[in-house]
Amino acid sequence: MPRRSRATRREIPPDAKYHNEVVARLINRLMKWGKKSRAEEIVYDALGLMQKQGAKEPAATLEQAVKNATPQLEVKPRRVGGATYQVPVEVRPERALSLALRWLVSSARARGGKSMAEKLAAELSDAARGEGVTIKKREDTHKMAEANRAFAHYRW
Repeated sequence: MPRRSRATRREIPPDAKYHNEVVARLINRLMKWGKKSRAEEIVYDALGLMQKQGAKEPAATLEQAVKNATPQLEVKPRRVGGATYQVPVEVRPERALSLALRWLVSSARARGGKSMAEKLAAELSDAARGEGVTIKKREDTHKMAEANRAFAHYRW
């Protein structure tokens, strides 16, 4: 039983341009050193580039990319009798969204060359089509959970 009360989850207001909460979360995830205006600029430039490339509604394309990158299962280590088992568990919706955005931003940062807005636009476009580094990360997570399905009875 915890001694302190559980932390309350804050509501994140939607962003100013698209009035979308996922865009606001992406901006917050991309932000470094508290430079929110710079992060907004990068995200809005990336969505603008996606619109130029042919995406009708960039916010909808972002939603599709996040939906494709969202994991359903993950593994958590569970120690039983001196051995540690990787137990597959379902991912809570808040954590799933957080993981998807984290993977999108990290794989965009890992891309070579161009500006961050161009890298982010390319990664979001790839994820919306169901390909790219982010989707491979989700597939690897699901494969790991599937491979360790035998330990599902250790779930707590």
